[in-house]
Amino acid sequence: MNYGVLMLSKVIEQNDPNALLRFNITAEDLPTEGERKALRYITDYAEKHGGRAPTAEMVANEVPDFQPDFNIEANYDYLAEKLRKQAAMREFVDIAEKELPERFNAAQDNPEELFSWLTEKVESLKIRTNVRSSVGTDIKKDIDKFKAEYENRKAGESFRIWNSKFDFINRAMGGYVSSNVYVIYGKSGRGKSSIALEEAINCAMQGANVLIWSMEMGWYEVLVRLYVSISASIGVTKANLDGVDIEAGFNSRDVRQGKLSDEFEAGFMEFLDKMNELIPGNIIVRAVDDEDFDSRKLRDLKADILETKADVVLIDPFYYLDYEKNTSKTAGGDAAETSKKLRRLAGQTKTAVFALTQAEEGEGKDADSELKLPQRKDVKKTKALLEDAALLIAVDTNAEEGRGLIGLNKGRDGGEGKSAEIVYLPQFGVIKQLGGVEGSADQFDF
Repeated sequence: MNYGVLMLSKVIEQNDPNALLRFNITAEDLPTEGERKALRYITDYAEKHGGRAPTAEMVANEVPDFQPDFNIEANYDYLAEKLRKQAAMREFVDIAEKELPERFNAAQDNPEELFSWLTEKVESLKIRTNVRSSVGTDIKKDIDKFKAEYENRKAGESFRIWNSKFDFINRAMGGYVSSNVYVIYGKSGRGKSSIALEEAINCAMQGANVLIWSMEMGWYEVLVRLYVSISASIGVTKANLDGVDIEAGFNSRDVRQGKLSDEFEAGFMEFLDKMNELIPGNIIVRAVDDEDFDSRKLRDLKADILETKADVVLIDPFYYLDYEKNTSKTAGGDAAETSKKLRRLAGQTKTAVFALTQAEEGEGKDADSELKLPQRKDVKKTKALLEDAALLIAVDTNAEEGRGLIGLNKGRDGGEGKSAEIVYLPQFGVIKQLGGVEGSADQFDF
């Protein structure tokens, strides 16, 4: 059955050209040139005559190779759904006959590229079959829909809020809400990755499945940082900062080099064996030295999110993603398009996404030693993240002095200008806010 003919005939019979707009019917959905000509004639006529459709006689006169069929009982929804599915199947056949053989032959040494291309095509075809039957949510008609969503949120099923490790962020923002992008940024080597990993661990401690895309550090380095931080949370040893003993973790340098003392090595191995008991959630690391981590497009990230059932995602750094192509030809357009699609991906997967980026470097010796939070204007790699982020988190630290600053430079729900001082001893996994929620540093002589 030709659903294109039926759809156009119903439009003519019902004098309803807007149905073509409501259901997003285009020439690409129609199988014959006669139908495509009829579609163009109907839409052109409607634009010139106040949204009215031409009569059947007018269409027959202008498009003689289109034969309408007015024996139509089905509604628009049904016709549009069938039409879109037929169009998707035709496109699939066209791809299989014209593109697939050539790509198959070219992919003998690199089948992953072929599979990635096929996945992208299939996803596009699946989207094409979607039929929009209404626009948005109606404040009067969709009350039951609202009530159902309210109950889902009440039960914690529709979205999640993950508390920050840093109390001042929870007070200012109420934590991290799923379906949002949170940007952590700072100058090179000033602690943004360490702060982000602390947040990842803290989410996992709340039961989240965390996916880390580490595109600078190798998997062993990331796991060293994670294990040392987790060990600090249970206080396996003590570290001293200005005469004050602090519960700390294993020495990361010793773990990194495999040079723990016999006593600490035995304790470390016992600690690793208890990881299932220590973390209610989970953390999965995809790192720069993983052999299968050669494609870093957003579609690959989405596949990993679905595979791992991730609740929280950490991208370190954002600018090492394989950027999406943008046809605007503007400077920075690819990064901006990638940022926009990342925001959309967070919503589609209902994940809380942390994206790390770099801040502009200061000038001179003082810029390297003085603790100073970068501002909005200092976001270096892509300004689009400023607009797409729900929260902009600035970081600056000094590991030699054991201290740091964290601040909020943009918050969609408020909180801008809030900051706190932190103890910063990453070698022993100690990264925590000072003096409770206000971030007072009185206990240390900084």
